Amino acid sequence: MTKNKKNNKEIEGAEYGVDSRYASKKERIADSKSLMEARLKRMNNLSEDQIIKAKLLQLKFRMEEYIKKPKYEEHNYFTEFLKLYIDTIYSKRIHFAKDVNIKPVLLSQVLNNHREPKEEFILRLMIHSEKTYKNISTFHEKIWFQVYFREKICETMANQDKWRPDVEKHVNISNLIKI
Repeated sequence: MTKNKKNNKEIEGAEYGVDSRYASKKERIADSKSLMEARLKRMNNLSEDQIIKAKLLQLKFRMEEYIKKPKYEEHNYFTEFLKLYIDTIYSKRIHFAKDVNIKPVLLSQVLNNHREPKEEFILRLMIHSEKTYKNISTFHEKIWFQVYFREKICETMANQDKWRPDVEKHVNISNLIKI
């Protein structure tokens, strides 16, 4: 077996999370099934609170990863993250709206991208998140602002072809600096 074929064989089983250097495919499949069964058994024994904590941690890590991305993308992560946050904690979004003292209609408009969130809303969300994450993990108070404004920057940079020609007409430089 060539080195390349061996590497492909090892990578082939990576999706199962098991060492794929088995003598037979049957042995590998049996081990992967037993591993998945053990994972499912463990997951079924988790309490509702443990599941919520795990989802909140996952959300926090996704938000932090998004903030660090060097690439601009045109995608509405703020509302996606907000929906995940609310749906993880509450059975109904109206309860979140009540807890942050906003009208359910306003929340719906923000979540459906019909309205931009106001600073007051993001501040309340920031405080709500701090209190929610208090017993779970550290949660930087600025993370919701970072996600929101990074998205705005990405959106602006991704759509330069739409706004730039019109805006450039209004920009002149009367005194160029010569080096």
